[in-house]
Amino acid sequence: MTDNNYIQLKKDDILRLKIRDYNGNETGEILEFDLEDISLPLKYQELIEKARKNKEYLQNQLVIIDKRQDVKGKKLLSKNEEDKIKAVNDFFNKQVEVYNMFLGENGVQKLLNGRKMGWNTLNEIDEIIGKQITPYLDLTMENITKKIKEKYGSKKEEEIEIVDLNETN
Repeated sequence: MTDNNYIQLKKDDILRLKIRDYNGNETGEILEFDLEDISLPLKYQELIEKARKNKEYLQNQLVIIDKRQDVKGKKLLSKNEEDKIKAVNDFFNKQVEVYNMFLGENGVQKLLNGRKMGWNTLNEIDEIIGKQITPYLDLTMENITKKIKEKYGSKKEEEIEIVDLNETN
């Protein structure tokens, strides 16, 4: 058999970030971002928006809980303290979903490497995204814009080539 029996797209511009644990040892996990994916900046934009909405929702829930009359709980915590912890836990779960939408399937879990979500975890993930991923997103946007201009910029709208896959030559 020859390679003529196979087809494959090129795998250009893939950002691969190896993950290390808190001791600096590689975990074997990798986050991958296809920088040719034109929806990647949209996913990042959605991450920002949904994360902001989740924070607002949590703040509103905490205000509502604070305004309620507090009563002794069934165990160690009061009813309001327990409800606050549940609200924060719910917030963390929603944020993990939002971050995974951008980082890829189980992206947060890969970063946590078996650790539990902590108070500073989301800030650490924000820092990772901000310092190690968004600079590539900026370059991606520049490259996409450049490629669009190169392909379509000099042609008039009616001259843009449209490929008909059903047409045979």
